[in-house]
Amino acid sequence: MMKILYCGSSSACFELENAEIYYAPGPYSVFVDGREAFSGNTNVFSLFGLKPDTEYGVQVRFASGPVETLRLRTGAETCCVNVRDFGAAGDGVHDDTGAIQAAVNFLPAGGRLLFPAGTYLSLPLSLRSRITLEFCEGAVLLGSTERTRYPIIPGTAPDPAAGGETLMAVFEGCEAASYQSLLSAAYAEDIAIVGPGAIDGNGQNGDWWTDFETFPAARPRVVFLNHCRNVTLHGVTVKNGPAWHIHPLFSENVSFFDCRVTAPKVSPNTDGMDPESCNGVNVIGCRFSVGDDCVAIKAGKIDMARKYRTPADRHTIRNCLMEFGHGAVTLGSELAAGIRDLCVTQCLFRETDRGLRIKTRRGRGKDSVITGVLFEKIRMERVLTPIVINMWYNCCDPDRYSEYVWSRKKLPVDDRTPHLGTFAFRDMECTDAEVAACYIDGLPESPIGEISFENIRISFAKDAKPGIPAMKNFAAECCRLGLYLDNVKRIRLSGVTVDGAAGKRLIADHYEAVEAEGFEVDP
Repeated sequence: MMKILYCGSSSACFELENAEIYYAPGPYSVFVDGREAFSGNTNVFSLFGLKPDTEYGVQVRFASGPVETLRLRTGAETCCVNVRDFGAAGDGVHDDTGAIQAAVNFLPAGGRLLFPAGTYLSLPLSLRSRITLEFCEGAVLLGSTERTRYPIIPGTAPDPAAGGETLMAVFEGCEAASYQSLLSAAYAEDIAIVGPGAIDGNGQNGDWWTDFETFPAARPRVVFLNHCRNVTLHGVTVKNGPAWHIHPLFSENVSFFDCRVTAPKVSPNTDGMDPESCNGVNVIGCRFSVGDDCVAIKAGKIDMARKYRTPADRHTIRNCLMEFGHGAVTLGSELAAGIRDLCVTQCLFRETDRGLRIKTRRGRGKDSVITGVLFEKIRMERVLTPIVINMWYNCCDPDRYSEYVWSRKKLPVDDRTPHLGTFAFRDMECTDAEVAACYIDGLPESPIGEISFENIRISFAKDAKPGIPAMKNFAAECCRLGLYLDNVKRIRLSGVTVDGAAGKRLIADHYEAVEAEGFEVDP
C-alpha cells in the first residue's frame, strides 16, 4: 500500500507501507498522470514542481510485483512570488538578508516564497505564520560567517506590563542567550519549508566549530522553532550547522519528511535534530550523517522541567537512515520532564558509535520518566555498540566530574534522582559490532525497572577495535563485550543470539531476576 505523508501546494511526499527497513522491496518507477517522473528504491519518496490546487494521478510500478496507484489534489495558495523580485542576487557574494526578510514580511498569508537555483548568502531570518518557503533544485540558503552580525537572543525577556517573562532561547536544556538561528520562528503556526534545495549553516567556514567556548552566547542552530504549531520540512537538505541543525522547542505537530541532514563526522555538537519538550513529532524517510547524535529527543534539564513541566510526547521515527553520528536515536541526556509515547521502527543505522542510546544522570530529577517507548524492526551495520542505556552520563553540566555524578555508592533517593522503567527491544539485526553488544548501566539507588530483548541478533566484526561504550567518568575501553547489564531489576531474553563475544555473552550484576528463553546463559 502507498499513502500520502504530506501534500502542499507544490510538493507531496509518499510512503510505501511494508515490513522492509528503509529500502523498498525492490526498485520502482514513479509515474505522474501516466508519464514517468523518476526511479526510486526507498520506502519514502517525493514529488516537486507540482501546480497548486491541481489533481494528479500517481502510480508506482515495481519491476516485478504490485502496482500502487492513488490520486491527490494539491493545496491552494494565495500567491507565489520569486525572492529575486525583492532584490535577492542569489550569487553567493551579495548579502541577500534584507531582500529575503522583506519578501517574508510582505508575503500574504497562504503565500509561497520561491527560491530559484542560486546561492543566497544571508544572516539570520525570522519566519511568519501561514507561509511556505520553497527551495528549488540548485537553490541554497547560505549562512553568513560574520558572527558579530548575528543578533543575540536572550534566554528570557521580561514583560514590563504584565510581569513575568517570555521564553526566547534555549541550549542544552537550559534557558540561555543564543545567537539567532539562520531560520527561526517563534510563537508561529502553519509554516512549510519544502523543495529539493538546501539550507547550509556554513559552519565549516566561520569560527563556529573552533572557538565556540569563548563566545558570549550559545551557537545558533540552522532551523529553530520556538513554541510553533503545524510546521513541516519536506525534501530539503539541512547541512553544516554551527551547532545543532534542527531544534524544535515546545512545539506541536512538527513533521520532517524525506529530508537530509548532513555535516562532517568530526564537526562538534552538530546533532541532526533535537526536538525538545515537543508534542507530536514525525521524522519519516529522513537521512542523517552528522558529527554528533542523529536524532536526540530531549525534555530539558531539571530547572526547565520544574518550570514548564512539558515532556516530549508522541514522537514517531520511521523509515530513516542514520550514519556516522555518536548515536543514531538518542533519548536525553536532557530529559528531566520525561519522554512518553515514542516509536522508532524500520530504521537503518550505519557506522554510528551507538545505535539506540538513552542517557541520563543524577540531577535530572524525579520527573525524568520514560514510558511508552518502542524500538523495533531496526538493522544496524558496523555500529560500535548497538544498545546503550547510561545513567552516568557526564557531559554538558558544570558538575560533570563531581563525586555526586560518578560515585558508585548507593546514594539517597531525592527529587534529583532520575528513574528509568521498562524498555523493550525487538526484531533487530546488528552486524559487525565492535565495542559491546549492549551496555546498560543503572544507578544503585534507582535501578532500571526491566530490559526486554526479543528476536535480537548481534554479531561482532572480526577486526573489532576497542572503544568506550558509554560516556561516563572513569570509563574503561572494551572490545567485543557481550550483553552487559548492571543495576537492572529484571532482564528478559527471548530469541537472542550474540556471536563472536570475547568472553561471556551475558554479564549481569545487581539484578533481581533473569529470564532467558532460547538463550543459554554462560556459567
